Amino acid sequence: MVLFLIIMSIIIFIVILLRLDFKYGQEKQRKEAKRFHQEMRYSKVNLLTTGDDLFDHLFRDIQQASNHIHILFYIIKDDNISKKMMSILMDKAKEGVIVRVLVDRIGSVIKRSSIKQMEDAGVLFSYSHPIKFPYLFFTLNRRNHRKISVIDGKIGYVGGYNVGDEYLGRDPKFGNWRDFHLRLDGDGVQDLQEQFFEDWYAATKEKIPRDRLYPPLIKGNTALRILPTDGVYLEDTFLDLIRQAENAVTIGTPYFIPGMALQGELINAAKRGVNVRLIVPKKADHPLVKEASYPYFKDLLDVGVDIYQYYRGFYHAKIIIIDDQVCDIGTANFDKRSFHIDHEINCLIYDSTFIQKVLDEVQFDISISERLTLKQYNQRSIFEKGKEKFATIFSGLL
Repeated sequence: MVLFLIIMSIIIFIVILLRLDFKYGQEKQRKEAKRFHQEMRYSKVNLLTTGDDLFDHLFRDIQQASNHIHILFYIIKDDNISKKMMSILMDKAKEGVIVRVLVDRIGSVIKRSSIKQMEDAGVLFSYSHPIKFPYLFFTLNRRNHRKISVIDGKIGYVGGYNVGDEYLGRDPKFGNWRDFHLRLDGDGVQDLQEQFFEDWYAATKEKIPRDRLYPPLIKGNTALRILPTDGVYLEDTFLDLIRQAENAVTIGTPYFIPGMALQGELINAAKRGVNVRLIVPKKADHPLVKEASYPYFKDLLDVGVDIYQYYRGFYHAKIIIIDDQVCDIGTANFDKRSFHIDHEINCLIYDSTFIQKVLDEVQFDISISERLTLKQYNQRSIFEKGKEKFATIFSGLL
């Protein structure tokens, strides 16, 4: 009995320490975070909806680089497509092109031998967001979830794809990988470049000379704003977008854990006659994330929100479309982690022609999804409901 009490006391003490660590680490992040007010840009934008399409475009642009290449991903794996990208980057570095590669410290696990091979070829490599004292637990959770590529300061990429074979549909567990990525040509790339510089400096303390890294940029027809967030303010942006909706709100996300404020705005939108649609994966790629979503579904179904579960592979797209007026595509999921912990970067697009292209893709996704009904929801087993209650405890970290 005494041993049991000692063990329980130690567990309680550790839990309290972790909670305090997370609480004060998050408070520190909120104090240091800045609200970004990016200018409206006018760019030429391509929507890339398959891994093959993305990497074909990205590798071609990298091979044509003449001055510099800046790469930031949450995940770069040590597999076939990753090694192909590393090989191309090493070739460019040997040609004299400045190549910087930044990856998240926890998200990416790259062999030391692969890193050394890149560095020997002249690639500048660093990890972003290491675990830091004194808030070890919070900084373990605070990830750099951004995906940014900039080539010669003129071409930029941002979106949901990481670098790995699974994103090409080569993982037998998930099969087809559904995601959205953007290729920007011209105006707007400077904002991606600026965010890369900030993240690179935070990781390396290197101040990059910028004289040739902001070239004159052509303007296109697609109006957009780049929106970086540091674990603060993204929720406010999404709340404002949903409040503006008059006809339709469409959300696609692999992880739906919105919190009460956004949940309430979605319910309000449905009650005032807005057609609210939600697309999520039927199969989860991480433990408990699907179960953490289900407690939110009941109230949404009650007010007529359409919830579709994508079943032909894994759904990883991160989109919000408000009427035909604004479309958000980026790295942020519709969950508490993206809103309150992780560092993200999104692109808000204000172009009805482009938005219609995205809506066409969404309609196709819905055609290969299963609509969740209230009857199906109510028929969940006791075991499933138990897992959902357990997942709710950790929903802020999932």
